[in-house]
Amino acid sequence: MPSFDIVSEIDKHELTNAVDQANREVGTRFDFKGTESSFELKDNLVTMKTESEFQLQQMYAILVQKANRRGIDVKCMEEKEPVLQLKSATQVISMREGLDAPLAKKIIKAIKDSKIKVQAANQGDSIRVTGKKRDDLQQVMQMLRGMEDLELPLQFTNFRD
Repeated sequence: MPSFDIVSEIDKHELTNAVDQANREVGTRFDFKGTESSFELKDNLVTMKTESEFQLQQMYAILVQKANRRGIDVKCMEEKEPVLQLKSATQVISMREGLDAPLAKKIIKAIKDSKIKVQAANQGDSIRVTGKKRDDLQQVMQMLRGMEDLELPLQFTNFRD
């Protein structure tokens, strides 16, 4: 029986490239001259360090722009509260991936409500969709691409006939 998996992942290599490009731009921009502004990537956390909250906002805009150009969806980015001190400001941006339980339930419910003859099963960080016809699976993919209220971008992997 044909099947595929629904996942939400970030390309780590592209994320590293986006952070490197953002660091390079912050290093060359005139409004950041003389500040110790930088981006650090560790696991799925991007830490922005600079001198003021206004510069944090500018750095976030730069990061969003670079990530967008690299094909990383902005829906994955979750801003934490900035930590402001006298002459330093830091902010952590969490890059979310993986389908959590409420989102997985929402996707499975949407698939079942669509009345397409497929079965959807939660498998931890992914959802496996199986059906008798390849066309039914493609219909499900099209329906999920059209859903606007999903908070994470979805990828369809492991398609098997």
